[in-house]
Amino acid sequence: MEANIAVPTDKKDIWNGGGGKPFGASYGKMMMWYFILSDALTFSGFLAAYGLTRFKFIDTWPIADEVFTHVPFVHGDFPMIYVAIMTFILIFSSVTMVLAVDAGHQMKKNKVAWYMFATIIGGIIFVGSQAWEWNTFIKGSYGAVKTTEGKLLQFVKDGKQIALADFVIGNRTDARVQHTKKNGLWFEEEGTIANYSVAQVIQAYNANPEIQVRTELIDLDKKQKTILSREAGAAMLARTDRVVEGANLEENEYGNTIFADAFFFITGFHGFHVVSGIAINIIIFFNVILGTYEKRGHYEMVEKVGLYWHFVDLVWVFVFTFFYLV
Repeated sequence: MEANIAVPTDKKDIWNGGGGKPFGASYGKMMMWYFILSDALTFSGFLAAYGLTRFKFIDTWPIADEVFTHVPFVHGDFPMIYVAIMTFILIFSSVTMVLAVDAGHQMKKNKVAWYMFATIIGGIIFVGSQAWEWNTFIKGSYGAVKTTEGKLLQFVKDGKQIALADFVIGNRTDARVQHTKKNGLWFEEEGTIANYSVAQVIQAYNANPEIQVRTELIDLDKKQKTILSREAGAAMLARTDRVVEGANLEENEYGNTIFADAFFFITGFHGFHVVSGIAINIIIFFNVILGTYEKRGHYEMVEKVGLYWHFVDLVWVFVFTFFYLV
């Protein structure tokens, strides 16, 4: 007996040199779905690793409401406000992408171009905002000191964290040139020298009885870091060996160093995806202007890049949840 195999006869329903279209999708669209699936697994692995690491160090993990409190050109603490604005802009750009795809189905070239342009602008604003946030995170807001055992100590007044500049007076008393490969040993260099020395910080602490020291250890019931008495704080400060300002891959003023490592890596990886999406959108935008897809008789390329853009937006929702909300 011979098996009867149905072979599509309509060229629109077959891939070049192959069988029927799975789910009626073109080859390019199906490959985009494969890429999105593989990339989703990659992000899932990163976020799962972040979640497990945070759970392991939950008692010393930085509190997001104390880290992400800045808004450009505005002074004061506004926890999550700017991150929420960034998220809204990215999600809104996904809406304009939907409208571009819909306009493409209707073969309305001008509308496709305008909605694509709005999507590109939204992506650029988001990436610019993320770069500003990185810069703020790297520079730091308050400053802290670190003990010889690697424990981070911050300073509070009336229960609220304060910056070193709020109570330490004057510049470094041991000011010196930063050690780099050009002015020191050719094979060694050091990080940026802090604005204050440990001796200055201890002296300022002793001269201000209203200031207290708090550790990076979190009271999980109160969701606040542990504040020490004046005597216990002085004893801890006696064991400090350096001042920490800002964040990098080796240490950060906010708490556990792994938090900064994960923040830079995962948000940076997502930012790379957004930049890639902006570049592709710009190419597609100019093709729309030149009438390339009008000549082809369809705007499938707009739809394919739209799938990628929606994926990038969706991933940010999970990154936003893991880093800022949970």
